[in-house]
Amino acid sequence: MLQTLKNAWRTKEIRSKLIFTFIILLLYRIGTVVPVPFVDASNFAASFQGTILEYMDILSGGELGAATLFALGVSPYINASIVLQLLGVVFPNSIGAMAKNDKKKMGFVTRLVTIGLAIVTAIGYYFLLSRAGMLSPAATVGGMSWFYAIVIITCYVAGASLIMWLADRINERGIGNGISIILFANIISTLPSQLYNLGMLVVNTFSYENPVWYAIVAILFALVFIALLIASVVFVVFITGSERRIPIQYAKKNVGRKMYGGQSTHLPIKLNMTGVMPVIFASSIVSIIPTILALCGVTSETESGWGVFAAIIGSDGFIYPIVFFILIIAFAYFYTTITFNPIEVANNLKMNGGAIPGIRQGRPTSEHISKILNKITLAGALFLSIIAVVPIIAGPHLIKPLLQWILEGGMFEGWMDDPATYKNYLDQLSTQARSLSSVFTFGGTSLIIVVGVALETFRDLEAQLTMRNYKGFLN
Repeated sequence: MLQTLKNAWRTKEIRSKLIFTFIILLLYRIGTVVPVPFVDASNFAASFQGTILEYMDILSGGELGAATLFALGVSPYINASIVLQLLGVVFPNSIGAMAKNDKKKMGFVTRLVTIGLAIVTAIGYYFLLSRAGMLSPAATVGGMSWFYAIVIITCYVAGASLIMWLADRINERGIGNGISIILFANIISTLPSQLYNLGMLVVNTFSYENPVWYAIVAILFALVFIALLIASVVFVVFITGSERRIPIQYAKKNVGRKMYGGQSTHLPIKLNMTGVMPVIFASSIVSIIPTILALCGVTSETESGWGVFAAIIGSDGFIYPIVFFILIIAFAYFYTTITFNPIEVANNLKMNGGAIPGIRQGRPTSEHISKILNKITLAGALFLSIIAVVPIIAGPHLIKPLLQWILEGGMFEGWMDDPATYKNYLDQLSTQARSLSSVFTFGGTSLIIVVGVALETFRDLEAQLTMRNYKGFLN
């Protein structure tokens, strides 16, 4: 990858595209800190725990919780793309044909749907801010409150539209994959703060009267955390690049005096063909009830039956990961079905004189591809489920209790002469522990997105370099 980036930088045209993309991302990051009038969202993100808003906050780089201009992030555009893609399957003669034959018109419709979804989302977001008490008194009291509401909603819709425009500029004059690049930048932007929390977790342990043991434990935890992160990246890269290659043999045929065909090739089927889409669909559905409860002010700490119910179905409960696991597998099969048609592939092979060795053309070929596809889809779905669900279980049920046990003296109980002296300090460390453990919630999903976007971007750069390497073609 580094060599590809180095070669791309040496090419003048690609270097210009890279610089333009960096400038657009810089402008975008500036927009993420622009405040919205009459909004003061201090500690707003704390109310997102266990809801779909927590996932949306990750996709927006933490701006949803900060309630800045780009708070809605790329979610309206992604949701619009998903809706139109599904409608293309339901209405193949209208929307499906437009997606295949008229990309310009499809892009225009996508932008309109994005603005519509942004308006609906911004209205809901306004009422969420109002319920949480994040609006200035002038915006909620008096006869002009409706005017302030229009201003706030318009700002968020304009922010979502501006993000869509910046993504289009990356597609036209940058390296492409505009929305994916912005999504990549959002997720990566939270990495420095998490590394800082990890560093402070180690540094602050040296303030104890017996610092050696605490420092050793903190350093070991940091090393294990970094090792797990690196191992996860390597695993995701390996699975993302894995594919099943079905051998294809083309028959020879004479055209005039020349003979064509006869070559052997393969039909690649990626192990993770669906990408992160099943996780996005599953997380949206499984978080509907927790999100509704959160909007109604019901949390796991509420002293009632609803509070118990919220604790059971929340991300810290045992039902959430089980349902999440099942839905990921179900949506992986669903998304594969609507994006890959074995019958169409078999017909194309037959029309071009291709066949799978040992398999007859037509229906037997389609059934053979379907059988392989089902196995590959199951393996890919299990991969997505493990990456997405294990962090959700490990965060609240393993990492958080372990950190609190270590930091609050559970591992070295009785070593301090006066534990009450360190109560305030231990409370601060516990807060950092909870912040660090929250990295694991939806961390697997973010990792899949980051790795997938990085690999796709470098593949595009390699393709552009190959197209410009005329010397290689001539030789």
